[in-house]
Amino acid sequence: MDFKKLLAYQRSFDLAMDIFEISKSFPKEEIYSLTDQIRRSSRFVSVNIAEAYRKRKYVKHFISKLTDADGENSETSTWLDFAFECKYLSKKGLHAIC
Repeated sequence: MDFKKLLAYQRSFDLAMDIFEISKSFPKEEIYSLTDQIRRSSRFVSVNIAEAYRKRKYVKHFISKLTDADGENSETSTWLDFAFECKYLSKKGLHAIC
Protein backbone atom coordinates (compact mmCIF):
# COMPACT_ATOMS: atom_id res chain seq x y z
CA MET A 1 0.00 0.00 0.00
CA ASP A 2 1.14 3.50 -0.83
CA PHE A 3 0.86 6.34 1.70
CA LYS A 4 -1.23 8.28 -0.83
CA LYS A 5 -4.02 5.76 -0.28
CA LEU A 6 -4.20 6.59 3.44
CA LEU A 7 -7.35 8.53 4.29
CA ALA A 8 -5.44 10.78 6.72
CA TYR A 9 -2.96 11.67 3.99
CA GLN A 10 -5.70 12.36 1.44
CA ARG A 11 -7.68 14.58 3.78
CA SER A 12 -4.65 16.49 5.00
CA PHE A 13 -3.49 17.04 1.41
CA ASP A 14 -6.94 18.27 0.37
CA LEU A 15 -7.06 20.60 3.37
CA ALA A 16 -3.62 22.01 2.52
CA MET A 17 -4.79 22.69 -1.03
CA ASP A 18 -7.99 24.37 0.24
CA ILE A 19 -5.90 26.54 2.54
CA PHE A 20 -3.61 27.44 -0.34
CA GLU A 21 -6.57 28.59 -2.43
CA ILE A 22 -8.21 30.54 0.38
CA SER A 23 -4.95 32.14 1.51
CA LYS A 24 -4.51 33.69 -1.95
CA SER A 25 -7.05 36.28 -0.85
CA PHE A 26 -5.15 37.24 2.32
CA PRO A 27 -3.70 40.77 2.35
CA LYS A 28 -0.27 41.22 0.76
CA GLU A 29 1.19 42.46 4.04
CA GLU A 30 0.55 38.97 5.46
CA ILE A 31 2.52 37.13 2.76
CA TYR A 32 5.63 36.57 4.89
CA SER A 33 3.80 35.88 8.13
CA LEU A 34 0.32 34.44 8.31
CA THR A 35 0.05 33.29 4.68
CA ASP A 36 3.45 31.61 4.65
CA GLN A 37 3.01 30.01 8.07
CA ILE A 38 -0.45 28.61 7.46
CA ARG A 39 0.60 27.16 4.12
CA ARG A 40 3.72 25.57 5.60
CA SER A 41 2.04 24.03 8.62
CA SER A 42 -0.86 22.66 6.59
CA ARG A 43 1.53 21.06 4.09
CA PHE A 44 3.71 19.55 6.79
CA VAL A 45 0.80 17.48 8.09
CA SER A 46 0.80 15.47 4.84
CA VAL A 47 4.59 15.41 4.67
CA ASN A 48 4.87 13.97 8.18
CA ILE A 49 2.21 11.35 7.47
CA ALA A 50 4.14 10.29 4.36
CA GLU A 51 7.40 10.10 6.32
CA ALA A 52 5.72 8.15 9.12
CA TYR A 53 4.38 5.63 6.64
CA ARG A 54 7.84 5.05 5.16
CA LYS A 55 9.30 4.54 8.64
CA ARG A 56 6.46 2.35 9.94
CA LYS A 57 8.85 -0.56 10.65
CA TYR A 58 10.54 1.59 13.27
CA VAL A 59 7.83 2.13 15.87
CA LYS A 60 9.46 5.02 17.74
CA HIS A 61 10.21 6.92 14.55
CA PHE A 62 6.71 6.19 13.24
CA ILE A 63 5.11 7.55 16.41
CA SER A 64 7.43 10.56 16.39
CA LYS A 65 6.42 11.50 12.83
CA LEU A 66 2.72 11.06 13.59
CA THR A 67 3.19 13.25 16.65
CA ASP A 68 4.82 15.87 14.42
CA ALA A 69 1.86 15.64 12.02
CA ASP A 70 -0.53 16.19 14.92
CA GLY A 71 1.49 19.19 16.08
CA GLU A 72 1.44 20.72 12.60
CA ASN A 73 -2.30 20.14 12.46
CA SER A 74 -2.72 22.04 15.73
CA GLU A 75 -0.52 24.83 14.41
CA THR A 76 -2.64 25.05 11.26
CA SER A 77 -5.78 25.26 13.37
CA THR A 78 -4.29 28.13 15.35
CA TRP A 79 -3.31 30.01 12.19
CA LEU A 80 -6.86 29.54 10.91
CA ASP A 81 -8.10 31.05 14.18
CA PHE A 82 -5.86 34.08 13.58
CA ALA A 83 -7.10 34.40 9.99
CA PHE A 84 -10.69 34.29 11.21
CA GLU A 85 -10.13 36.84 13.98
CA CYS A 86 -8.32 39.15 11.55
CA LYS A 87 -11.42 38.85 9.35
CA TYR A 88 -9.52 37.26 6.46
CA LEU A 89 -11.89 34.29 6.72
CA SER A 90 -15.62 34.29 7.22
CA LYS A 91 -17.40 31.65 9.27
CA LYS A 92 -18.57 30.17 5.98
CA GLY A 93 -15.00 30.08 4.66
CA LEU A 94 -13.70 28.59 7.88
CA HIS A 95 -16.34 25.85 7.87
CA ALA A 96 -15.65 25.12 4.21
CA ILE A 97 -12.10 24.05 5.00
CA CYS A 98 -12.57 22.56 8.45
